[in-house]
Amino acid sequence: IAHLHAHNWQRHYQGILEQDYLDNEALQDCLLIWQTRLTNPPYNQHILLLEANDRLLGFICAFGNHDVEKGTMIDALHVSPDYQGQGLGKWLIKAMLEWVEHYFPEHGIYLEVAEKNQSALDFYEHIGGQSTLIKTWQAPSGYQLLEKVFTWPSSQVMLQAVS
Repeated sequence: IAHLHAHNWQRHYQGILEQDYLDNEALQDCLLIWQTRLTNPPYNQHILLLEANDRLLGFICAFGNHDVEKGTMIDALHVSPDYQGQGLGKWLIKAMLEWVEHYFPEHGIYLEVAEKNQSALDFYEHIGGQSTLIKTWQAPSGYQLLEKVFTWPSSQVMLQAVS
């Protein structure tokens, strides 16, 4: 998980995060994040992996009802570059929404994306996300970056958009 996460950051965050950070620290940061999440998960965390032939094709991580107003946060959605554009991101979202609908149906869905990550912005706009807020992200490299917050009013609305 950490390797795919770091690889995608190295690919999509060039020119957004410091190159030195991407080259030398991103993997270590991702390893620490995922070690913590997998060994001591909060009750509202849910992670789904998509694998084929012992290879990780993608994953999604969400925190149910993470925000009182916005609802469940999709914290990470990553698909291997070799498999992007084949609907796997939508498949992971649909699978995650089943969990959300079962455990946290009464609230919306949201996620945060670096304002300069155009491919992610395009994807979330394509699946009906409404950019409702721009905020500052304290990036792991020490930079402060602007990010957009995308929201969906409910899991059902998001499910219709990805179906």
